[in-house]
Order: sequence, then C-alpha cells, then structure tokens
Amino acid sequence: METTTIELHSGFQVGPVDPRIFGGVLEHMGRAVYSGVYDPDCAHADAEGFRTDVLQALRRLDMTAMRYPGGNFASGYHWMDGIGPREQRPVVRELAWQSIEPNQFGTDEYIGLCRKMNWTPMLTVNLGTGTPEEARNWVEYCNCPAGTKYADWRVANGNADPHGVRLWCLGNEMDGPWQLGHVPADEYAIRAQQAAKMMKDVDRSIELVVCGSCSIDMPTYLEWDRQVLEYVGDLADYVSLHRYVGNRDDDTPDFLAITNSIDRQIEEMDAVCRFIQAKRRNKKRAYLCFDEWNVWYKNMQMDGAGKFAPHLIEEVYNLEDALVVAGFLNSFIRHADVLKIANIAQIVNVIAPILTRGDEMLVQSIFYPFEMFSRRRDGISLQPVVQGPTYEGRTNGQAHYIDTSAILNGRQLSVFATNRNLAEPATVHVRLADCSIAGLDSAEVLTGPDAKAANSFEQPEVVCSRPFTDVRLADGQATAELPPVSAAAIPFRLA
Repeated sequence: METTTIELHSGFQVGPVDPRIFGGVLEHMGRAVYSGVYDPDCAHADAEGFRTDVLQALRRLDMTAMRYPGGNFASGYHWMDGIGPREQRPVVRELAWQSIEPNQFGTDEYIGLCRKMNWTPMLTVNLGTGTPEEARNWVEYCNCPAGTKYADWRVANGNADPHGVRLWCLGNEMDGPWQLGHVPADEYAIRAQQAAKMMKDVDRSIELVVCGSCSIDMPTYLEWDRQVLEYVGDLADYVSLHRYVGNRDDDTPDFLAITNSIDRQIEEMDAVCRFIQAKRRNKKRAYLCFDEWNVWYKNMQMDGAGKFAPHLIEEVYNLEDALVVAGFLNSFIRHADVLKIANIAQIVNVIAPILTRGDEMLVQSIFYPFEMFSRRRDGISLQPVVQGPTYEGRTNGQAHYIDTSAILNGRQLSVFATNRNLAEPATVHVRLADCSIAGLDSAEVLTGPDAKAANSFEQPEVVCSRPFTDVRLADGQATAELPPVSAAAIPFRLA
C-alpha cells in the first residue's frame, strides 16, 4: 500500500488535552455495580466489598471523571434512598432497566470508591422524576461543611469532611421519549435552569453539564441544544453529547470510517455553542462533554425482568470494535480545544472493557486502546495533516486508511495511528516540521488474527497490546510499519 505521511508542527496546536476525556460511566444497570465493582461475596472482595481484581485492572486505565449513578437510571433515582445504614435502605423496583435495586451502594460508597481509585466524582441529578430542590439538596449533602440539615446527614453517615463533588450533570437524555420524565426542550430548559440556579447558589465552584441531544438521529438534534443553551445561559458550563456505534451491516471498512461522523458530531455541537455565545454577545461559552460513548450493537437485552443484577447488554468486543474505540479517542484529541470531558459507557460488565464471571475476570479488546492512549495523554494536541491512500466508506464517506492524532508533551511526541486496511500493512512516515525526532520510547501496538477476533475466558489474550518495535529513525524523521487492522501508540523523544 502507498506510504502515508503524517505531517506535524509544534506550532500548530489545537489545545491542551483535558485528562477528563479519559473518564467512565458507572451506572446502576445490570451487573455494573453489583457483581462488577462491588461484590462483597466475591473471593476478591476487600473489606469494603470492592472487587480488587476489577479495581486493579481499572487502575491500568487511569480513568478520571467517573459519571454516576447513570445513565437512564438517574431519571428515577432518589439519592436519599442510597445513604445511611445499609439495613435501613429501601429495596425498590427501578423502571429504567426493570430491575431490583437494593441501594446497598450509594453516594458515600461511590465517593469512597472515587477516592480509592483517584477518580474525579461526576454526579447526575434526577431531573426526570426528581425536582430541582432534590438536586440542590444533594449538592449540600456532598459539598457543604457541617451545620446545616443535609450536610449534617453526611456527617452522621460517617463523613465529616465534604465530598467536594465539582462536576454535576443536569439529568440524562431528557430529549428521549424513553426517558422517565421526558419533556420538550423548552420545559427541560426551565427545569434545568431552576436546578442549576439553586445548585450553584449552594456551591458556586461546581460545574454543570446540561443535557444535549443524545443522538444525531433525534428529530430535535441541534435544535434541542440551541433552545436549552439559550435559556440556561451562563449557568451551563458544558453540554452533553452521546454516541453509540456498531457494525450492524457487517461492513467493516465503513464501520472503521465512523470517525468521520464522530468528528462531524463534535463540530456541529461546537457550532451550536459558538452560535449561542455570539447571539448572547457573551464572553462565556459552553464546552462539550461526551459523557456517554462506546461501541454497542450486538447485545440488546435491556429488560431486567424484575431481577437483581441481571445480565444486561454484556457486549463481547472484537478487534474491529477496539479500533473504533481508538477512533473515538483520536477524534477527542483532535478536538481538544472544545471537548473537555468524555466518559466511556461503561466500565464493568455492561458494554464494558472488563467482564466478570463468578470470581473470574476478563479484559476485553476495547480495554487496550483506552490504556494505550491514557498512558500518553498529557500535553498539547497537534493538528495532523495526513497524506496517503484513502477509501470510500459506504455510509461514512471517504477516509484515510490511517486514522491519527498526536500529543506534544515537552520533548515527547506521542503519535497514535490506526491502520484501517483489512489486508495490507501500512508504511507510515512521521515528520515534525520544526524539530527532529531523536529516539523511540516504549511503543505499543494492538492487533489480532483478524478483525472479528475476540478475547474469551478460555482464550484471554487473542487481542491485546504488545511492544511495537517496527519503527525506523533516519534524518530526524520516523517510519513505522503497521500491521493490517491495528492501532499503535508511538511515543518519540525529540532532539
């Protein structure tokens, strides 16, 4: 295949890469919480009931903002059910996933897990069946010093110091008719503005995410966002985007070209934010929060049938899915100037990089690109110019065979490159116009026998990252040979 050249210049900077784009979602859905991160009966459970094997794997991902308790679950969740002595917490039937929720894991357990894992707490308030005042009270419980009603409840529950939650989502997917408490944009905007005002009155340091369009296929796409941002105004620090993608037509080249659509979604939402800023003649603008994203299309089991911790949407991921996850991360880095938070949904069992089976644990293919990027996330995003062969995706249009992004961190340049060719290796030439490449640090490549290859409990390392050494340096430039259907993370030392 014809050589691809990635041209870079240290002065062509997109913006700092916000570490919060490497966040996740922990939702009370299926086996994400119970049998996932929290399982007191598991052989690997610590004194607090957390699965140490799962947490050890998650530490490798070095996640940041962890969104909780949902997701759709949040629109029927009342946070006061999940605090206080466990034996006094109510067992309820939750309606989002038709499951039994015992409330044994709630706000204080979540905060304890965040501290254990060095995650940034990110709470989603209930603006479906809940009220703006209930959201305001949750902020007091989490963030205020002792001396008032809800802060004193926290102290009584064993937490003298405030939890200090800075990120709050104003509901979840409120544009969707499936959502508990769904209302039109103008009604949601009123509800969100009321909650935002009271929440920031309690703690002016918090940052708020308003619900944006949850899908590019929604009939209200972008118009919903315009209405909400225009009404909520300066109280909105971020607007949310959601995206789940899949290969339903078994067209792998088109599936791998989905990055075109992800780029476009980010740019369209950013255009709405800029429009509202201009219309309001305001210095402040809302930035983007991609607080749900992943590959999901194979397992659509979403009805818990009144069971506790049912098996719901436990996707098995293959190599092509992992390359699409790399594509999401490349897109996020390429848009570092406007995209500030992102949360892969989810982290354990439910459409997740990790699966459990009893006391066993499996690391899935999509775990590896996240780990490869997260290890090298610090620095400034550079704007890459790609010159090389392209192909035509059936629905996603023309795409380069090589998908890429780059991060400059002092004298280190990390280049991420995915070869979307199913049959041929790719020669990739990397050139930094204003500086010489002097050396290669520890590089990794993710590949497997074919695009459909997947890990299993019986064969757990069919698709995994490995050291990558097929890189040559000459005259201050680099040339890498990428296998077919592969993704590489290549950190260079600069002269």
